[in-house]
Amino acid sequence: MGKLLSANLLQRVLVAIAGIPVLVWVIQLGGLPFFLLVLLLALAATYEFYRLALHKAVPPPLWLVLFLSALIQLNFYVSAVDTWELLLGVVLLLFVTELFRKEGSPLLNLGSILTAILYVNLCFGALLMLRRHGHNGEGASLVLLMFICVWATDISAYFGGSLFGGRLIRRKLFERLSPHKTWEGYLSGFAGSIAACLFCFYQLPGLMLPPVLLTGMLVGAVSPAGDLIESMFKRDAGVKDSSALIPGHGGVLDRFDTIMFVSPIVYFLSSRL
Repeated sequence: MGKLLSANLLQRVLVAIAGIPVLVWVIQLGGLPFFLLVLLLALAATYEFYRLALHKAVPPPLWLVLFLSALIQLNFYVSAVDTWELLLGVVLLLFVTELFRKEGSPLLNLGSILTAILYVNLCFGALLMLRRHGHNGEGASLVLLMFICVWATDISAYFGGSLFGGRLIRRKLFERLSPHKTWEGYLSGFAGSIAACLFCFYQLPGLMLPPVLLTGMLVGAVSPAGDLIESMFKRDAGVKDSSALIPGHGGVLDRFDTIMFVSPIVYFLSSRL
């Protein structure tokens, strides 16, 4: 029980109580406020990934990386050019920039920073596109559905793993990257996501049951992947948290890693159903 009532958990709960209503309000507003929020999160996550890259490589100047990230997010919002055209321009620019740099390994420098720019900004770009999906508030409902399913997965996995982890299934979920994740926690998180999607179906407008159930199942099934991907990068860099920006949660990458990973999946699903 000590783990359930830890000071860290109390911090997380207090931050959630303060932050979730603001987040829900901005999601409902949509438009420019939502874009500015996503832009801020994308820049913070890119900066945190940049700091991880510094442990292994000598990436291009931070100002250039943040400028390109902001440009990608802005283009998702205004759709000035096709996304692939902008990304091709970003890749070529970074390749040419590396010609004039003499520090570190070009393979590591470009590999690390392209991973940061593309992974972070394409995932947050999918979140922007999801909010713009449909009419009559459907986009807001889809974003809220995704967030609520992710939160329910995290909470259910945390308590399910704390109470039952290792008692029914001895083998850990993915011990190499996250030794504390258990199959009991994973299954509890999956069940939590299903319960959350059913709640959303009855509470949020513009949603149909089959896509909602499929979204809940997918979020519950793949949510750990987002956390494991970030854990992979943090372990390679030798750090515990991406930053200390959010009390009790670490950085933006720590708190939004799952949202980043599932946003493209939910967007693809919603755009095809």
